[in-house]
Amino acid sequence: MHYCETILETIGNTPLVRINKVIEDIPALVLMKVETFNPGHSIKDRMALKMIEDAEARGDIKAGGTIIECTSGNTGMGLAIAAAVKGYKCIFTTTDKQSKEKIDLLKALGAEVIVCPTNVTPEDSRSYYSVAARLSQEIPNSYWCNQYDNLSNRQAHFESTGPEIWEQTDGKVTHLVVGVGTGGTISGTGMFLKSKNPNIKIWGIDTYGSVFKKYHETGIFDEKEIYPYITEGIGEDILPKNVNFDIIDLFEKVTDKDAALMARRLAREEGILLGYSAGSAMAGLLQLKDKLTPDDVVVVVIHDHGSRYIGKIYNDDWMRERGFLKDMPTIKDIIGRRGKVPFISVGVSEKVRHAFELMKDHDISQMPVVDESGTIVGSLTEIAVLSYLLENPLNHTEKQVRHIMGEPFPIVTEDMELGQLRHYINKKIPAILAKDRSGQLHIITKYDIIQTV
Repeated sequence: MHYCETILETIGNTPLVRINKVIEDIPALVLMKVETFNPGHSIKDRMALKMIEDAEARGDIKAGGTIIECTSGNTGMGLAIAAAVKGYKCIFTTTDKQSKEKIDLLKALGAEVIVCPTNVTPEDSRSYYSVAARLSQEIPNSYWCNQYDNLSNRQAHFESTGPEIWEQTDGKVTHLVVGVGTGGTISGTGMFLKSKNPNIKIWGIDTYGSVFKKYHETGIFDEKEIYPYITEGIGEDILPKNVNFDIIDLFEKVTDKDAALMARRLAREEGILLGYSAGSAMAGLLQLKDKLTPDDVVVVVIHDHGSRYIGKIYNDDWMRERGFLKDMPTIKDIIGRRGKVPFISVGVSEKVRHAFELMKDHDISQMPVVDESGTIVGSLTEIAVLSYLLENPLNHTEKQVRHIMGEPFPIVTEDMELGQLRHYINKKIPAILAKDRSGQLHIITKYDIIQTV
């Protein structure tokens, strides 16, 4: 039999997956290290377990103790999983910009979560750094992991992530692309890869509002660079000890909007549902594509799963509120633009002659067909009428509409976006019926759509 003794044995050995569509005209082979295959659905499982095991070896925490950490969610998830297996309690501090999904997941694993304000300095007593530090002093037999300065973080990636990438690429990797937050992933992985081949390029992805890029390029910690940003999991307003700036060859900044849009593209075009920082990493790579050649093998390491961002980057309303998505026209916009237009229909028992006269009088090309109770039972198009007239030039006035009508037009609501109409209107279906909030029906034709778009 083949099985694991605990869930902790499933951490690591995640797959490399080729990226095919979103890379556009990048000449290199682009591979993604898909860390969502870890049990906590994030790369942070690796370092979380390592930090606890090293703390145990040093005697920093004993049976029944409490693990304390300031986390954006993913490290907390990894720690909570390990704590559940090992029998520890968990208290996590996080910021109010983190998604509700992340906080709820931490609570589901038994952790206590304290939400702290984002827009305060690290030294402020309310910051999630300061609160975690204070709790570690107050609670007996507790251990503050401090992922930012705990070098077990990057050591975990030196021992696991780096060797895996080297083996999976058969030593052919030329570039490593990683979003930088605590710095553990990029530094530990980069240190291992450069120990094998010092020519490998290590590219860090940063966000606007973070200090990393300018500090790397100038050695100046510029507080003017610091301002609030939305992207989760990367960027910092401090310099964590885990960041080895000597290993990183360059930093590239990516906007909140570009990161969010790229994450959505990865889901829709590659079938990989990933987190916000994964969008940053891939968008950053696209910005650096001119530095790549057809001989290069690029490995992009991503952090977490997109399920933690369903209420954010994968929510159209959230995206629109921040100006990341343009407001798409809806059927309501068509109805409003046209103004008052009478809803013309023809009875199923009416003669074809009558239908023909209605179309001429109202200059319309299609209309619904109703029965005696007013229920829509079919549709009539000018093509159907004209075909019948041409086929029966001498005796066309007595036949009823029911004999030449087609299937009823689809009925949709007025709040449907125009982009969704592609699922309804085609060569066989030239129009749809839209129901407004009052229940009134409106016919929407291809011409109406063309006029609005």
